[in-house]
Amino acid sequence: MKLSAFGEKFTGRTGIIELMDDLGSALNENPDMLFMGGGNPAQLPAIEKAFSLRLQQLLDSSEQRHKLLGIYQSPQGERDFRAEVAGFLRQQFDWPVTANNIAVANGSQAAFFVLLNMFAGEMPDGSHRSIHLPLSPEYLGYGDVGLSEQFFTATRPSIERLGDQQFKYHVDFSQLEVKKSAGALCVSRPTNPTGNVLTDEEVAHLDELARERDIPLIIDGAYGLPFPSIVFNDARPHWNDNTVLALSLSKLGLPGVRTGIIVAREEIIQAYTNANTIVNLACGNLGPALTRGLFSSGEILTLTRQHVTPFYQQRSQQTLQWFRQALGDLPYHIHKPEGAIFLWLWFEGLPITSQELYERLKQRGVLVVPGHNFFIGIGDGWQHKHECIRVSYAQDEATVQQGVKIIAEEVARAYEEG
Repeated sequence: MKLSAFGEKFTGRTGIIELMDDLGSALNENPDMLFMGGGNPAQLPAIEKAFSLRLQQLLDSSEQRHKLLGIYQSPQGERDFRAEVAGFLRQQFDWPVTANNIAVANGSQAAFFVLLNMFAGEMPDGSHRSIHLPLSPEYLGYGDVGLSEQFFTATRPSIERLGDQQFKYHVDFSQLEVKKSAGALCVSRPTNPTGNVLTDEEVAHLDELARERDIPLIIDGAYGLPFPSIVFNDARPHWNDNTVLALSLSKLGLPGVRTGIIVAREEIIQAYTNANTIVNLACGNLGPALTRGLFSSGEILTLTRQHVTPFYQQRSQQTLQWFRQALGDLPYHIHKPEGAIFLWLWFEGLPITSQELYERLKQRGVLVVPGHNFFIGIGDGWQHKHECIRVSYAQDEATVQQGVKIIAEEVARAYEEG
């Protein structure tokens, strides 16, 4: 079979494909596998109840049922939903947005495929632009979306060592150089995989640098602000006409409906909509139909503040304590949990690579994600990238606690064998 360059790139054995295939095959090999590597949100009864009631209302109305299942929506997304989201953002944050500043995507992964390739790659004048990641490690799913080579560049973070075996990554502005070849800056906030939340000052500085270069600052808020608000500190939502804010309904409890939301100036939204028409034709109806009322009533903030944020904050601290007890005096560090649904563990001087640790844990029935996959744009010369793993704490308590125990045992064995 002869494939195009596009075909070879997107059908090949990329990092995210290998990891997802491994997840599927691991389940077949061991139905009792402890999944602590994926991004599925926790099952929260109050959230499920709210969506179940709304779904039943939609199904009980023949008119609503037809709108849900029987018609195409605009490739920009259903207008009433976009108007409600815009109204919510105006009321809560005084952002000057209308429905024309909002676009809907079939999941934020699909949104980033279009957005990142809009701003980087081969340019009409024959030059090449890249997406710069001001802080790497970053979201694994970005790594393979580029349609050209050398699509990402990155700046290595500075590391602040904190008390209680914790640490925190910061944007190293002393090393950050936004070159003329940069097409956009891109950050996730909270950061997947580490749970790091860029400070308001860091975001403001990145916004300033992006404006100086006349390029957008793209903020991936899939776990963040203003919803699902899996943020454990006082960070403020950020948006302006040079910011592209990408949001998602997945971590709110709806990963299966594949609904992303983009907030940007009209020029960017129109360009995205044109591209989305070609790639997806139309947007899915279910996510907007289920949540439109949450935006108009403001209930989306009530659900996140009363149920989503408290659950993950409590679970992060509980899991942190379980790791402290299990790892004892081993040379470990855990990134300060400031948001998202993961803990990021750094085993300093680990005698084996994070990939080898991942393989050993898989044999023990625990799936995590090896850290080197997340250091997009960072060369292999930094040993730190081979000493980290990402662990989800969104599963039930028994699963997380058992997984922590096995991880600690395998890490201890690795150091003993040294």
